Amino acid sequence: MAPTERGYRLATSSWDEEELAAIARVTASGSFSMGAEVAAFERQFATAMGSRYCVMVNSGSSANLLMIAALRYRKEARLMPGDEVIVPAVSWSTTYFPLQQYGLHLKFVDIDLETLNFDLDALRLAVSDRTRAILAVNLLGNPNDFDAISAIVGDRDIILMEDNCESMGAEFGNRFTGTFGLAGTYSSFFSHHISTMEGGMVVTDDEELYHVMLCLRAHGWTRNLPRENHVTGTKSDDPFEESFHFALPGYNLRPLEMSGAIGRAQMEKLPYLIESRRLNAEKFKALMAEFPQFITQREIGKSSWFGFSVVIAPQSGIDRKAVIRILTEHEIETRPIVVGNFTKNKRVLGYMDYSLAGAMTNAEIIDHNGFFIGNDHRGLDREFRLLRRALDAAVRVAS
Repeated sequence: MAPTERGYRLATSSWDEEELAAIARVTASGSFSMGAEVAAFERQFATAMGSRYCVMVNSGSSANLLMIAALRYRKEARLMPGDEVIVPAVSWSTTYFPLQQYGLHLKFVDIDLETLNFDLDALRLAVSDRTRAILAVNLLGNPNDFDAISAIVGDRDIILMEDNCESMGAEFGNRFTGTFGLAGTYSSFFSHHISTMEGGMVVTDDEELYHVMLCLRAHGWTRNLPRENHVTGTKSDDPFEESFHFALPGYNLRPLEMSGAIGRAQMEKLPYLIESRRLNAEKFKALMAEFPQFITQREIGKSSWFGFSVVIAPQSGIDRKAVIRILTEHEIETRPIVVGNFTKNKRVLGYMDYSLAGAMTNAEIIDHNGFFIGNDHRGLDREFRLLRRALDAAVRVAS
């Protein structure tokens, strides 16, 4: 559906003359492949998130791939084929695919119906002597309860990673999400908190992991590594020798200079962009309090409110197809809550080594009864008036 002035869109651009000037700066330089702009953005992003290192790539999906690959190729405590990694049953597809591609065993855990993150009781039961890693996904801007996850892990040698692609700027205990694990990933796709159109980042405080990612990101060559590094030791001082020296089986995940330049402009706006989303969220929560037939996401810590999830309460008797039809008639754009219950995708799961840690009860409810609507940096008073009219109509139809 083409957006109109009367509609409620999923996302809008946060670009203005500053991003256009950044593109023009790159165009005038004549240097388009990954270079100084990307490096400057990486330093800026790492500082803003409170991390030592950042590696920018061409998408959030690539960020997940790079993070998992790096854990395979570090020298100690590698993630090896068959190692068990616990994941939530609701996330984006490329949360899971890198784990499959590196031969890891995915153990799916149900989610909490209100937070949409790990069901902490289910997670506690799922952790076993086989568990080597937990991949926490902060869904739709909402942090996991990292105090509870830390208590579940205890003194066991379990790696914590974060897929934070939907939750840039979210906070738990005055610390940004994406920084609680050994590494965390972010996305800067169009609809996300900052937008470089296509782009992703991985942050870490681990220098070895950082060096491995620098190598893997660009063909597996050593060209982008510092002279003293954790991959090859000491590099040759001869740039000709190092230009095509390959040390790891890598990829080409490099971002463009335009992405780095745009990202630098967007990061200056990030506090405003997050605060605007939070102001919208307060109004959304007040509106939805009028409609007990629907469950909305319960905030943990300080959400950065990627979007607004709505789950039809199972006992309400309201049909999701009817609700979506009415919302569409009111020109309100909707999407499923990420992929719903990922474990329903039996064809894809046929390629995976996986197990289910109990029933995916809440993931199934989300799958059948859930949807989300947009949030961004604009004031959404007009959109919320439209949403109220649509929900009033949906409730009337159901009654």
